[in-house]
Amino acid sequence: MSTSRTPQAIRYLIDARKSTFTVRAFATGLLSALGHSPTIAITDFEGEVSLNPDAIEQSSLRMVIHSASLTVVDDIREKDRKEINRTMHHEVLEDDSFSEIVYECSRVSASRIAEGQYLASLNGELTLHGVTRDQSVSARVWLSGDMLRATGDFSVRQSDYEIRPVSAVGGTIKLKDELKLTFDISARKKS
Repeated sequence: MSTSRTPQAIRYLIDARKSTFTVRAFATGLLSALGHSPTIAITDFEGEVSLNPDAIEQSSLRMVIHSASLTVVDDIREKDRKEINRTMHHEVLEDDSFSEIVYECSRVSASRIAEGQYLASLNGELTLHGVTRDQSVSARVWLSGDMLRATGDFSVRQSDYEIRPVSAVGGTIKLKDELKLTFDISARKKS
């Protein structure tokens, strides 16, 4: 009789207070030098990583971002900050209708680069503005004791999610379609 061991997944809960997650938008157009390329902080999110150290490809991630928590963090006039935040929440994200941004991934590959360190490739689905699309994310992952840390960045095109890039001053200043998201996520082993 065989007593083969079934690999056990370790569950980690994301700690938003110890994590950073930002979105960078870029101005374009005739007067883009006068425009603002805002950095937006994502401050309210949660999620869970299920990591199988014996079979990384059996790992998964589910993360939920509360869209109302996105806020401009640049050093700009308060009037401009309020206007950018209002436009982002009401015209772009429409967070009254789409309050959550969800990333779910159960297709993971990783290569170990050192003890407790991996380069991971996540192939999941991002649901934003009511639209779900495939979204790959590359990350560097560290495991240390009860902690998991993942860093990386990826790009998202607003038009893929039926979001029209914002423009101002008669279209002479507008934001590029592509946004760059950067993350440094910390998660603690669930007891």
